[in-house]
Amino acid sequence: MTTHLVNEFARDVRAGLNKKGQKELPSKYLYDEVGSALFEAICALPEYGLTRADERLVRCHAGELAERMASPVTVAELGSGNGRKTRLILEELSRRQPILYHPIDVSAAALRRCQTEMEHLDSVRVVGLQHSYLPGLREAVAGRPPDTHLLVLFLGSTIGNFERPAAQEFIREVRGTLRPGDGFLLSTDLEKSAQQLILAYDDPLGVTAAFNLNLLARINRELDADFKLSQFQHLARYHARERRIEMHLRSTIEQTITIGKADLTVPLRREETIWTESSHKFNPQEVIQLGERGGFRCEAQWMDEEWPFALTLFIAQ
Repeated sequence: MTTHLVNEFARDVRAGLNKKGQKELPSKYLYDEVGSALFEAICALPEYGLTRADERLVRCHAGELAERMASPVTVAELGSGNGRKTRLILEELSRRQPILYHPIDVSAAALRRCQTEMEHLDSVRVVGLQHSYLPGLREAVAGRPPDTHLLVLFLGSTIGNFERPAAQEFIREVRGTLRPGDGFLLSTDLEKSAQQLILAYDDPLGVTAAFNLNLLARINRELDADFKLSQFQHLARYHARERRIEMHLRSTIEQTITIGKADLTVPLRREETIWTESSHKFNPQEVIQLGERGGFRCEAQWMDEEWPFALTLFIAQ
């Protein structure tokens, strides 16, 4: 990580662990090189159908998506990861025109994997941006070729990691960077049974637990902390009223943690948790309303029935 990103990481960790009541860590920091590899393993688990549903929808509708977007188009992706699903969209778009693609991710490892994924697409030029979502999008917008439309991708139901008011504000901010006629492709995980969700976020093999615990290991590595991973347990909870699954790390003993680069000492009680991720679930009409309130119109919405999931194309008004 660059010095700037390390300092931002330290500030976010300090703010989250200093919160009164429920301690928190931002979910975006789950995705370092190790975390990204573990997440790819999670996506292959039979209990975690979200990624396969997202990919099925993209595979089935990439051609229609390309037809609905006005040309010429530049593509920017928020939280690109390895870009596997995005390749399907770029293949369709690049049949019509050369494409400039900006994967945006805080993980340098994810950007490298994304570059590798796209290297055989002759009509696609990849310019990765190592940023968080909105700063990366603003840089992509600043460098867009004249007279092109921009298609912003936000896949993986990552919008579910935001609290609902924050998700609405985020969509408004995305719209604020765009011009009328630009596109915003949003994927969202839909409501399903609590039992199905708990299994998806607390799998029997313990891959999700390793993914969650790696966040503490990352803080140890990058911020000179002294978390002992054996003194924490992964915990998945379903909050019915808020329609979200939560991931926590539970302290199994009373302990004190020191984080050198954050200039922080953190006391933890036995059974106290650190909240690391939320994943809110939606219904299809709610997704359309999110976009409309943010300044978009719904151009199309496609749904997967095997694992309830929606892919919605919005156009900036």
